[in-house]
Amino acid sequence: MAKNKEELMYPRLIIDLKKLKSNLDAVAHITKDQGGCSLMIVTKGLCADKEMAHMVAEHPAVDFVADSRVKNISTYADQVRKNGKMTVLLRIPMHDEVAEVVKYADLSFNSELSTIRLLDSEAKKAGVCHKILLMIDLGDLREGIFYQNEDLIFETVGEILGMENIELYGIGVNLTCYGAIIPKNDNLSLLTRIASKIEDKFNIKLKMVSGGNSSSIYLVGKGELPEGVNNLRLGESFLLGNDTAYETRLAGTTADALVLEAQIVELKEKPSLPIGEVGVDAFGQKPVYEDRGIIKRAIIAVGKQDTDLDSMTPVDEKIDILGGSSDHIILDVTKSDKEYKVGDVVSFTLGYGGMLKTATSPYVEKAYVK
Repeated sequence: MAKNKEELMYPRLIIDLKKLKSNLDAVAHITKDQGGCSLMIVTKGLCADKEMAHMVAEHPAVDFVADSRVKNISTYADQVRKNGKMTVLLRIPMHDEVAEVVKYADLSFNSELSTIRLLDSEAKKAGVCHKILLMIDLGDLREGIFYQNEDLIFETVGEILGMENIELYGIGVNLTCYGAIIPKNDNLSLLTRIASKIEDKFNIKLKMVSGGNSSSIYLVGKGELPEGVNNLRLGESFLLGNDTAYETRLAGTTADALVLEAQIVELKEKPSLPIGEVGVDAFGQKPVYEDRGIIKRAIIAVGKQDTDLDSMTPVDEKIDILGGSSDHIILDVTKSDKEYKVGDVVSFTLGYGGMLKTATSPYVEKAYVK
């Protein structure tokens, strides 16, 4: 049963479900009302948190609920399906998980025929038809058949269409996540042209042309999402309220639906420069220090095992993050207007990396604002 934040120890991740619902409403309006696309919400950023997943499953604008881990999907598959939506596996399936994929995911992203053949065999055993989205690589160089190899695309499509228990639901692309290639009208138009060629060659109609993730949503506002793209997959834009192409705030969203709180365990005035020969830290990195003189240094009881220091922003704007180790983060609180003491709590908004690690860490409890 979900706990209120007063019942939890630190560090803790405060999940404001009201603000998340408002963010979801906002991105649904952009995606569906303005962009004319179906909406796939990605739950992996919060490690498929049950309260969040429940809210997503119940939301009338959501068409698909997706994650990159089958284990996460298994926790909410029944509820999602009960609400008339599809579950989706985003990450290319491993051969040894095809049984779980067929059981818990209605649709999976694929690029390898060997895997699709196994899914077909497993779906036949289960007496179901498993849907796949064939991934096309437009240059970001993560998953997908490279777009210039049309012969391989058509060969793959031809074999898929001959399978008894696999439905070719559509094609999709991933951009930004690996190669940091920004979706544009010109590269996404390549995807829609490939979709048209497949439909013409095989006399079929693809149900989905998925034009990417939260880095593509900005194209809707600019009126540059190519005609033919009819689905967007949104995680960070829903959770953190920004597009990931240019890190701009999306209309109607907030960045503080998720807040990490950690407790100060030491507060002392010390030099800002370590004394002695500098080697490497616990993570094999050689740190660089700034000479700030004698400063007031606070240690909070959360560290790199639990979060990403480069993806945290103190709510108190006069606090600086100096660095950290596995279990500690060192803060400079010298300039803060607040007189901090040991036992006080420091709050942080999170970027994607901080959110992902914090939500995954078993050492960070979750509390909810409803």
